[in-house]
Parts: sequence; C-alpha cells; structure tokens
Amino acid sequence: MSRNQLDQETSPYLLQHAENPVHWRAWTPTALAEARDQGKPILLSVGYAACHWCHVMAHESFENRQTAEVMNSLFIPIKVDREERPDLDAIYQAALANLGQSGGWPLTMFLTPDGAPFWGGTYFPSEPRYGRPSFRDVLTGVADAFANAPDKIAGNVTALRQALQDLARTTPGALPDVARLDLAAATLLRAVDPRHGGLTGAPKFPQTPLFQLMWRAGLRRNDSTLLTAVRTTAVAMCQGGIYDHLGGGFARYSTDETWLVPHFEKMLYDNAQMIELLTAVWQHDHSPLLANRVAETVTWILEDMMAEHGAFAATMDADSDGEEGKFYVWSAKEIDRLLTPGQASLIKTLYAVTPGGNWEGQSILHRNHSQGDPDDTLATAIAEAKSRLLAARNKRVHPARDDKILADWNGMMIAALAHAGFAFDRSDWLSVAQGAFAALCRHQQRDNRLCHAQRQGRRLDQAMLDDYAQMARAALILFELTGRADYLQQAERWVSVLDRHYWDQTDGGYFFTADDAKDLIVRTKSASDNATPSGNGVMVEVLARLYYQTGQVAYLDRLEALVRAFSGQMDRSFPGLAALLNGWDLASNAVQLVLVCGPDDPLLDAFLAVVRTICLPTLVMTRLSPGAILPPGHPAAGKIAGTQSRAFVCRGPVCSLPLTDANALQRVLIEGLS
Repeated sequence: MSRNQLDQETSPYLLQHAENPVHWRAWTPTALAEARDQGKPILLSVGYAACHWCHVMAHESFENRQTAEVMNSLFIPIKVDREERPDLDAIYQAALANLGQSGGWPLTMFLTPDGAPFWGGTYFPSEPRYGRPSFRDVLTGVADAFANAPDKIAGNVTALRQALQDLARTTPGALPDVARLDLAAATLLRAVDPRHGGLTGAPKFPQTPLFQLMWRAGLRRNDSTLLTAVRTTAVAMCQGGIYDHLGGGFARYSTDETWLVPHFEKMLYDNAQMIELLTAVWQHDHSPLLANRVAETVTWILEDMMAEHGAFAATMDADSDGEEGKFYVWSAKEIDRLLTPGQASLIKTLYAVTPGGNWEGQSILHRNHSQGDPDDTLATAIAEAKSRLLAARNKRVHPARDDKILADWNGMMIAALAHAGFAFDRSDWLSVAQGAFAALCRHQQRDNRLCHAQRQGRRLDQAMLDDYAQMARAALILFELTGRADYLQQAERWVSVLDRHYWDQTDGGYFFTADDAKDLIVRTKSASDNATPSGNGVMVEVLARLYYQTGQVAYLDRLEALVRAFSGQMDRSFPGLAALLNGWDLASNAVQLVLVCGPDDPLLDAFLAVVRTICLPTLVMTRLSPGAILPPGHPAAGKIAGTQSRAFVCRGPVCSLPLTDANALQRVLIEGLS
C-alpha cells in the first residue's frame, strides 16, 4: 500500500512534509517507474524549507485529509526540494514560463507518467480566491483532462518539449569591448531608483551582479554618478528593514520600494553576495556603516549558519510559530517593557517604532527614515539597548534552519569571507573560509566530482555547473590571498571535470548538468543570472583567473569561446548577463599584481596593507617567494630573478618598474603605470 515516503529523506524541506496524509515520494527512479507502471500523471510539488507560501499551501492543502485523498487517488505525488535539485526546478520553471505563467514557489506542475510537463502553476489556495481556483478543483480538472482529452494533453506536451529543447540553445556573437560594458552600466543607471536605491519599483531584490557591473564601470570611468547609485543602494539596504538590525544578515528581498518590509527568509547566497558588494564599496569610501554591516553579517553567519564539519547551512525560514516574520517584529509596548524609559525612547526614535507599527500592527526595525547617524556619545546606550532586545528575541520561537550543505552556496560564502577577511584584516574570517573549503573537499566530493548537497552524511552525488564554478572561484581567491598552490591545483581539477562532462562541444558554453546525469528530460544551458550569478558567468571569471595565474592559452581560448556562445544575447537581455560581463571585465582589464616576498617579510605585510584598502575589482594577485618563477607568458616573467623583495604591477603586456616600498605600490595601483 502506498504511503508517505519522505521520512526516508534528509532534506529539511522534505521532512517538513513527512507527516502529510499525502503519499509523497521523493524524485527517485522508483517513483518515476511507479507512475509509468500505473499510467498515472505525476503531481510535482517543488519548494524549499524557508519558503512562506510553501508553508501556506502545505497547511491549507497538504495537511488536509480530503485534499490528500484526491491527490493520492488521481496522481503520483512527488515532492522536490528545489535547493537539492535546482536542475529539476530549472526545467519545470521554464515549462511553466512557456505556459505563459509567472514562476515561483511552491511550483505545482503536472507531468505525464514519463515526466513530461503539460500544465502547472504555483500556489493554489484551498478555496477560490486571489483570482485563482481552489486546489481541489485544479486537481479534478487536470485529472479529467488527462483521462478524457488526450489530444490536448499531447499537444501541450509536444509544444513544451520543443520549448524545453530550446533551453540549451545559445545566441553566439562577437566578444564585447569596454564600450559595451560602459553602455550596459549607463543603461542600468537609468533604471535605478535615485532616492531609495535598487531598481525602480517593487518588490526589490539585492541584484548584486547588476550593481557590481555599475560599480566596476564607475571605477573604470571615474564616474561619480554610477558610484553614487551603487552606494545609495548599499546604504539603503543596510539601513532598511531588509537588514536584521539586531541579529545581522539580510533577508531575501523587500516587498516594497523603500526596503522596509522584507520577505523574512534569509539565504546563504544573498548574504555572501552582500558581503562582497559591501566590502568592495567600503574599500573605496571606507564608510563605518558598511564596515559594521559586514562585521555584523559575518557574526550572524558564524553564530547561526555554521553546519557540519565547519561548512555553512543553507537558509533560515521566513516563519516562526506559524507566522511570517514573527521572530523579527516588535511592538512599542514590548520595547517599553524591556528597556529603561531612556533606552526605549532612543530605540523607538532611531528605528521608527510607533504604537501603530509599520507592518500589520507591528514594527519592523529600520533606519531609512533618519538622516545621518546618532551622536557618538549614544553608541554605548544604543548597543546596550540592542543587546537587551536581542536577548529577549532569542527567547522567542526561532525560525527553522535548513542545515543542508550546498556546494555552490558554500563556494559563494567561502569567497565572500575570504574577500572580507582580507580587506578588513580579519584572519579569523579567512580561517573560517579555509575550514569550510576543506570540509567541502573532504566530505562533498569523490574522485574530484563534487556532490551538490550533503546532510547528515547523506550526499546527493549529481553536482551542477554552479557547484564547480563557485567552488573553483573560491579556490582561486584563496590561492591569491594565501599563495597556497593546492588551491590553484584543485581549481584546475574541477575545471577539467567541467570541460569533460559539461562543455557543449557543438555550440559552446557549459550545460547545467553533466553528460552522465540521469532522470532529466532535457539538459539546460544558460548564462542568465537568477538570484545567484549564472554558472557560465562565474566560469568566465574562473577561466580568466586561471589563464592569468598559469599562462595556459587553453584557458583563454575556452574563456573566449564561452563568451562568444552567449554574447549575441546582450542586445536584448544584457541585465541577465551581468555576471558574465563582470567576468569579461576581469578578463579584458586585469591588473596583475606580483608580490615577490618571503612569508615572514615585513615588506609583504606592508604591500598587503596597501592592497586591502583599494578597491580593484579586476585585480589578479600572485604571491611568490624570492627565487620562484612565473609562467613564461606572464608579462613580469623575466623581471623577478634575484632575492630582493619587491612588487610588480602589470596591465596588459606592460609592467611597472620593481616597487620596493608600500607607498610606491599604492601610487601605481591608484594612478596606473604612467
């Protein structure tokens, strides 16, 4: 007899549904064979543990016995954690888009017994509302169409199958020049909200690759308008309700245009990207606010997001105690009760807490209403009051944490902590990054093949492009910051796996899944960013760094072939290619810094102190001990002989004279080689 089989899984999201009366299966060969054997359509439900509307649909429908009976009798219900299986999610989200519907989670798709999609939607209410039919009506209507209108179902299947085949097609073009990068930044600037930052309108997402693109162009062109747009966005997010002003960390997005009301879930990938963006902006303007937000966010990561073996957990839920945002919001009365009158007045003024609240009768703490920072003499009082509020908040029911370890998101956080650890001279942050990297190498790969997800010793062996791209990028950043050759060697091994199993030999570009991946109806390929940078976009940066560090022309050839495969899309969809364009900026405009110093040489510390405080997005740093050699193609290869400690800065084929003091290095990095 069929039963709910999710108690056999380790995904926190799937385990949330293990007690449902729905006879859920995981996406397995056994479940797919069962659908084929019984000739039943598949009801595919895709979500993730931190998703608010996933919880709503679960409470309304999946926990309802009458609804479950309809699902069990008419379908083979399969539940998928989209964070464990982004490959499946990408395919069926694309199918939904080709049906003319907006994507999102929960994703509700109806498939033929062999896994081909024919209809779907996202959230369906238990009763007709929001202009949507009830879920039960959807179930019976779809089942009736499947049984009695086979021609219509077959037509949908054929059309969607053809559309899904197009997911692997590229639009090739020429390599972009710097003017193309500048034009992209200038075009994006027109879409930026000049008052609140971010792209105009609501909801607002961090969209850090877009703002990195503008930031790079602003620095390259010395364009204060571009720099101000990015800085305004960064500050607005740091002061808005999207930021957790007590515990640190950023929520996934804001539902409004002022960054006030967050969608309260916290994702590892958003916080990794925010740490990198804020660090880059801080290196340029040294704002104490940005430094504080980076430090507070890293503290939250270290206190709340550490997982097995020193790696990082995936998400924190939007809900707690059955309510969205309940953990984070405050009433004026509660603050009055917890703090002294002076503290309460200060906090309510500073964080815009009012008796009526600013969201559903409660107050989300935020600072975007105020002009400037409070007087420094109040810093101690503010810190003490916030500490008391945080202690009180910690007694509430906490949001659930999804502690599975995802290779791609961990790679992003490793790189972010390494960057921030270097910039802020926090060796402890860099050590955490190195520890997490070692954990992924030890526990989440076999024969240099990464696995995408791991929890409680159970691994999902099918890794995606993004896993290799982000972990290779992390390895290369660790190599540049530590000089340890094993990081470079590991990055090369992972790229070799990608070239062997993921590269499209016909049209170029990397597929999202390997050539030996199973249970997929199509292999997708894209350079478009979503909430995370695209794997193909990240690979442009990875290949550029490998070329500059090794001098191997094969990396440059592969890089150019990759960019050409997608560059034909730039005229119509360049904002989605921001990560690719940022990688191409590095490839085209690299500043190669070679430090020839022993590890204990005081001059090395002086050189690194200079580099820490200058924002150079296209910097490629190579650390060598005296007597070491550079690859033959490196522009400084013939200049480093001897035992004297020194530095070289190279742009294109031209290098500086040997630099033997920190002031000279600072001048050349800031002013160029002229």
